[in-house]
Amino acid sequence: MKSKIFIIVLLLATITANAQIKDISGIWEGKLNVGVELRLVFHFTKNDDGTYKGTMDSPDQNAKDIPCSKVTVSADSVIAEIKMINGAYKAAITNDSTLSGQWVQGAGSFPLITKHVEKASEIKPKPQTPQPPFNYNSEDVEYNNADSSIHFGATFTYPKTSGPFATAILITGSGQQDRDETILGHKPFAVIADYLTKNGYAVLRVDDRGMGKTSAGDLKNATSADFAKDVEAGLAYLNTRKEVDKNKIGLIGHSEGGLIEDIVAAKNKNINFIIMLAGPGTKGSVLLADQAEAILVAAGVSKEAANAYMPLYKKILQNAMEKDTAAANIASMSSYNEWKNKTDTNYIKALNFGNEEDAKKAIRSITYQASTPWFKYFLQTDPADYIKQLRCKVLALNGSKDVQVLPQQNLAAIKSALEKSKSKKYEMHELPGLNHLFQHCNACTVAGYGQLEETFAPEALDMMAKWLNENVK
Repeated sequence: MKSKIFIIVLLLATITANAQIKDISGIWEGKLNVGVELRLVFHFTKNDDGTYKGTMDSPDQNAKDIPCSKVTVSADSVIAEIKMINGAYKAAITNDSTLSGQWVQGAGSFPLITKHVEKASEIKPKPQTPQPPFNYNSEDVEYNNADSSIHFGATFTYPKTSGPFATAILITGSGQQDRDETILGHKPFAVIADYLTKNGYAVLRVDDRGMGKTSAGDLKNATSADFAKDVEAGLAYLNTRKEVDKNKIGLIGHSEGGLIEDIVAAKNKNINFIIMLAGPGTKGSVLLADQAEAILVAAGVSKEAANAYMPLYKKILQNAMEKDTAAANIASMSSYNEWKNKTDTNYIKALNFGNEEDAKKAIRSITYQASTPWFKYFLQTDPADYIKQLRCKVLALNGSKDVQVLPQQNLAAIKSALEKSKSKKYEMHELPGLNHLFQHCNACTVAGYGQLEETFAPEALDMMAKWLNENVK
């Protein structure tokens, strides 16, 4: 009799527990603030056995259908794990329409509240985003790298007039991006490709590893040197196209893409030209320290407080370069404690380090990120080492309001390196009033990129086309 009662109690407990687990099937949307606002959209589906599966979209980065490796739902919480990007959404089920929790990626953790919606909100195309029909040829193409370990998806545009044409490969900046370099609703590479193709050039723009139709390859350990090999696969593809003038192939790289094109062009002497759009000229560790200070000041932190932070930030970067992740984290926490004890408390508060636990989380997050293979490579790489080896024509452009790749320091470093190169034709220009994305800006903060309607300044497009017409076509 007792055993039967025990079994009944177990069954009742199971039924009660199952009844308490809410059905989270559907679409959940929220905004993640990581300096800029990025929308994340989760699609959860309930399986026949009661378990869940899901995918995630990041519309502002044009990332769609990223598979959840595991979705765990309990009576009061949801955990959606996404191993592909080392991320997870860990949230409490507040009610039928709200999940409240944290987006965790690497050592970073950011608040994220999502709402149950019937349909995810759509991004209205920015005014400059090209819309079909086009007055030129536009082909979606696919190709492999040399050992077929990565399959690339791309768009190849070229004029309808007879060729062959001078041709450029567009190279995105840091982080995974699609062929249009989509960010916060803007598609700068689509705008550039459209403009240059209308001016008589062929253009290849390519999805980064793990984006669009390009397979992931080894993302965890990939560095700028690996991405340079991806560009070389694009060069090999262009050499199969009859529309391409094989003597007039060049590269146009934005931000980190500027470093990548330096690496490629230093090795491939047949590159005819490169255009650096906010490309780095100083060593990575120097560039990132300058960037950190400029971003803080642009965000409203006093120059004095931002300057006070620099010794700690530089020490964290040094720890990451010299030690493994665990040892770097211990060293960085020690560096933080030393810095805190001798830094004005007003500066500490201004830097949002007033809360000890939040401060330690921030230090761990920065250290973890700086300890990744990509970051370590970037910190230790000096673009000048490659720029000095260039033989091709070079145009370097920066916006005067760029807070990510500061124009004065980087253009000067690029010029100094080019003077030691075998390049016989080079120019550099600082364009007034433009930010890192080459948008006209007022506040000129990173957070403001998505709030601007302009995608790419007309004068920057015009300067590229004129320079190509005079030096390449």
